[in-house]
Amino acid sequence: TLNFNNMEMANYISQILRMQPLIICSWGFNSPVALKNGLRFKVSGFKFSGTVEILYNEGSDLFDIYFKNEQKVDVVNGCYIDMLVDVIDDKVEKVDNYKKKKKKEYL
Repeated sequence: TLNFNNMEMANYISQILRMQPLIICSWGFNSPVALKNGLRFKVSGFKFSGTVEILYNEGSDLFDIYFKNEQKVDVVNGCYIDMLVDVIDDKVEKVDNYKKKKKKEYL
């Protein structure tokens, strides 16, 4: 079990995310805020735009990820720390024909 205060947990999660800076930038990552047991930030990706909250679940020793916008709240429970970036990327940015759509959008 991780034993951090709010800012330490937010920093820990932020460090994990920043290990893959190109992916994080592709989400339009902005406005990070420390939460009790987690981190909240805004994204603007191909698939999802809104708020992402990553909360540490002490009972399972895993992370729960909340994707929130005006239309819905989607939750991924029980995410391992080394899977955070991939899980968020799949929900926020990855679409079918990702490379083709990225090229069309940015070129």
